[in-house]
Amino acid sequence: MSVMLLLNGPNLGILGQREPEIYGTDTLADIEKAVAEEVSGRGWEVLSIQHDSEGDLVRAIHEHRLTSVGAVVNPGALMIAGWSLRDALASYPQPWVEVHLSNVWAREQFRHESVIAPLAGGVVVGLGAFGYRLGARALMHLTAADR
Repeated sequence: MSVMLLLNGPNLGILGQREPEIYGTDTLADIEKAVAEEVSGRGWEVLSIQHDSEGDLVRAIHEHRLTSVGAVVNPGALMIAGWSLRDALASYPQPWVEVHLSNVWAREQFRHESVIAPLAGGVVVGLGAFGYRLGARALMHLTAADR
């Protein structure tokens, strides 16, 4: 069975409780389940990793860089200045998609630029938890193009 990474950055471990008016009421466990359903037809297993520490996310990317088929990544606030995360993703040889629950461009100015997005195969923003499903679909599309 192939493994797809589902990477979530700082503060995403408390989804469902954290500012539900912005991030919704779905928990990370709800999102993990939805993504697993989305990719099950491809025969993929989801390996979900959430860390509040950038270094732990970098380590996870390196650890799974050759054993995963791709990734859906919500870097959270690390999109703004997560340079080591950006460098780890630059060396990740598989396709990956960046996802954000909220529409970052409809929010504060400091959220309007991602140091990570230019490397992504695509970016999904502003669609809440459903955006993860779309990110998984996009990843399946990108990996099909690699075949």
